[in-house]
Amino acid sequence: MTDGLQGAGGLQSDEVDAEEFERLVIAELDLLPDEMMDGLENVSFTVEDLPEDGTRDLLGLYHGVSLTHRDNYGFGELPDRITLYRLPLLTASRDLEELKDQIHVTLVHEIGHFYGLDDDALHELGWG
Repeated sequence: MTDGLQGAGGLQSDEVDAEEFERLVIAELDLLPDEMMDGLENVSFTVEDLPEDGTRDLLGLYHGVSLTHRDNYGFGELPDRITLYRLPLLTASRDLEELKDQIHVTLVHEIGHFYGLDDDALHELGWG
């Protein structure tokens, strides 16, 4: 059962269910350049409907220690995690093509955080 939630002008949650959304995320990951993906060691990608606090303005989140801040990182560490939030991404998208673009930008943005780029640098690069 879907909740049918929708933002102003956004896609409805029953238009892109959780399984379809995960397929879209995987497809967008496959489109990213090898140079970007090759350095992603010990990183998992997850999809959730909403952040724990229920906010609807967060599209994605990087959980971990960026490469530029690692000292004794190595064996036995839990994987870093990049999470994309389905309902906020649907709300931010008017149609399927815009959703794909939003997923792509969000993935690049969060991967940028893994590599140590802050929000200002990501905005300057057009990924903020």
